[in-house]
Amino acid sequence: MTLRERMVFALRWTSSEPRMTEPRTTHPEDAAPSKDPPGSLSLARTIARRTMAPIERFLAIQAASGVLLVIVSAIAILWANSRYAPVYAALWHTTVGLKLGTFAFERDLHFWINDGAMAVFFFVVGLEIRRELHNGELSEWRRAMLPLAAALGGMIVPAVIYAALNRGAPTVRGWGVPMATDIAFAVGVLALLGRRVPPAARVLLLALAVIDDVGGIIVIALFYSGGIALDGVAIAAAGIAMILVLQAFGARRPWLYLPPAALLWSGMLRSGIHPTLAGVVVGLLTPVRAWLGRPAFVQRVREHLGELSATPAPSQPAVLDQLDAINDARREAVSPVDRLQHAFHSTVAFVIMPLFALSNAGVRVSATSFDLAQRPVVLGIALGLCLGKPIGITLGSLAAVKLGVAVLPRGMRWSHVALVGALGGVGFTVSLFIATLAFSSGVALDAAKTAILLASVLSAALSLLVARVVLRPELAPDAAQTESEAEASTAK
Repeated sequence: MTLRERMVFALRWTSSEPRMTEPRTTHPEDAAPSKDPPGSLSLARTIARRTMAPIERFLAIQAASGVLLVIVSAIAILWANSRYAPVYAALWHTTVGLKLGTFAFERDLHFWINDGAMAVFFFVVGLEIRRELHNGELSEWRRAMLPLAAALGGMIVPAVIYAALNRGAPTVRGWGVPMATDIAFAVGVLALLGRRVPPAARVLLLALAVIDDVGGIIVIALFYSGGIALDGVAIAAAGIAMILVLQAFGARRPWLYLPPAALLWSGMLRSGIHPTLAGVVVGLLTPVRAWLGRPAFVQRVREHLGELSATPAPSQPAVLDQLDAINDARREAVSPVDRLQHAFHSTVAFVIMPLFALSNAGVRVSATSFDLAQRPVVLGIALGLCLGKPIGITLGSLAAVKLGVAVLPRGMRWSHVALVGALGGVGFTVSLFIATLAFSSGVALDAAKTAILLASVLSAALSLLVARVVLRPELAPDAAQTESEAEASTAK
């Protein structure tokens, strides 16, 4: 069946007309498509399919990203404590950059991961925040109050615990480390609990994690950035202005925004503001409304397929033009925020975050990491994550409900809030990121990384223990059965 005939077949299938039972042949080369692409070897394709099938099944699992982070972190720790530790250290200090004539911009690999690739991570965070502000848990104040209060409690209490244990010491600068929640790890643990978890608990955890990310971004911008250089701020402002101008002219292709995004990143780097925040800014500036929407997309595709079916033997350029138009319609069927979040999710979850973990989790475990001088750092982070997070999230939620500014979703009990609090203590990616900013290097950084890893594992274990105690085999009859029902029950 030719390309045109497959389009006609699709058109008729989506309409009320009877399905075409016998395709027409209009060209000598027309024939039924083979199982494998032209030029490929059947045996090679079979080997590829059998090799990729288990990998694809693994990546389809909701907890896959968290599992991969655990594996990569374990590899990093083993590597950093093996006889090949010098190779591990040298790898991340390999110089990579651009040199063109007298211009040169060269940094080590660690910089490109922490300041470059992580900007893409924070871009996806910005997209998620933008989406939640538009039509998610943060779009209405009544729905936002419970996760907002929980997140604030979950950030303040760990920070206070850490600051109290490190009062008067230079290490007090690390108070922001135990504030963060790693959503990939937390959702991974939640997925292990299966369908016993109420949808409302999942919604609360996701919304809380988004607000947690906002808090982490603000903390990084205000407390872990260098002095502000005005020329860098001007460059960053020019990048933002270019993005707004492109949007005003209706530019919808993502690659057009790469130059102004790069300009914004370089301006922030120059200004002393951490450059990864450029990703957040670009994410927040991304349009959140679709141009066509799904109904208009279907109608437009039918029109283009109809034009092709009306032509007995369309030329190759005509077919390509129609395919380009269909592709443009496909791109505009959903909002840029949703489309880009979908496009970058796998890259961030399975490439950038594991790469960040590999380069930052390789802490060399030694007695000095737990000596008397570093004990306040280890205890501050461990207690902040394992105890401060559950206590803060539960107390914040309780205060919001008692004050009457929020309500628990339908069917959600306080034991479920305690479970979400325990999951909030799984702080990995952002906690490690803030630790690298708070402690530039040395024993304090190694102690902080060790504490983060241990506390995250303990919090995950605590979550599984709490779940075993509080979760029922089946959801309560009055509980919200879906995420949408859970969200709606808090908006009244």
